[in-house]
Amino acid sequence: MSTNNDNYASNELIVFLWKQRKTLAIITISAGIVGIVISLLLPVLFQSTAIVYPTATSTVSFSEQRNAKANSMDFGEEEHAEQLIQILQSSRIKDRIIRKFDLANVYEIKPDAKDFRYKLGKAYDEHISFERTRYGSIKISVLDKEPERAAQITNKIVELIDTVKNEMVKERTIPAYEVNKRKMDKLNAEQNKLIEQMDSLSRMGVVNAEARANLFAALNDSKNPEDRKFFRNKIDINLQYGSRYDALAELRDFRIDKLTIQEMAYEQAESDAFENFNHKFVVEWGEAADKKAKPKRMIVVVVFTLITLLFSIIVMLLSARIKELKNIA
Repeated sequence: MSTNNDNYASNELIVFLWKQRKTLAIITISAGIVGIVISLLLPVLFQSTAIVYPTATSTVSFSEQRNAKANSMDFGEEEHAEQLIQILQSSRIKDRIIRKFDLANVYEIKPDAKDFRYKLGKAYDEHISFERTRYGSIKISVLDKEPERAAQITNKIVELIDTVKNEMVKERTIPAYEVNKRKMDKLNAEQNKLIEQMDSLSRMGVVNAEARANLFAALNDSKNPEDRKFFRNKIDINLQYGSRYDALAELRDFRIDKLTIQEMAYEQAESDAFENFNHKFVVEWGEAADKKAKPKRMIVVVVFTLITLLFSIIVMLLSARIKELKNIA
């Protein structure tokens, strides 16, 4: 029963459309002409594309135990690509590109408009896009009325990747460097003070434990009173200050090891804070296109015509149904 009803409805629709064939033909032709006019009025846009890969790491390691996957020559993985897209979409890059190329004027958005920033941001997102490819790279696409400007914007974005990321890194690494520098200066000052104390004891005649043992042997081997007096004085001084000298020597050696470790941390912090690293591999720079990317006029005409035709059929069906209901009433 349901199948018969469906067949009946389908036949009724075909009959209805056949009766309205002339009207539908006129609508289709008119919509096609309007679609052609609209497609001709749409602005012509050229596309420039760049392909970049994120790096796995952007620092130089001073540690002997380096992670094999953190080599500066390695390509980044999925998480690095996602992080790079976040940077590309940030206002740090967007605002500089807008100012550099005066995009408010290019997109014909008046600065005194009430929703100026919203419109400008929307136009920016419509013309500039970032996409992670299936191979883990980032595709930077820019649409513009002028092919040369599209290429310039694309390549400027690629350049800003390093600039912006280095700025972000320095916001954290410079304070870390300053902490390491203060710690390094403090250790050096303490070590210098320790060495001064040891030098003072050395000028008094205090020697290390091995040399002190030799003083007793020298005293026993002395042949005259003057030599015995000399070595006796030396021994007395070393007995009085020898333990202090040994403690200072042990502390000096301990701080030398600590300084060695701190020097490595300081060099790492200094490198991270002041070196400008490259954070991407550029596979392809943007070039000026010699063929328009948008609009696809044939697609615009076909889509507009089909939508108009479908809307017209729905309106005609509704009108016919309303007439039937009125006649019944």
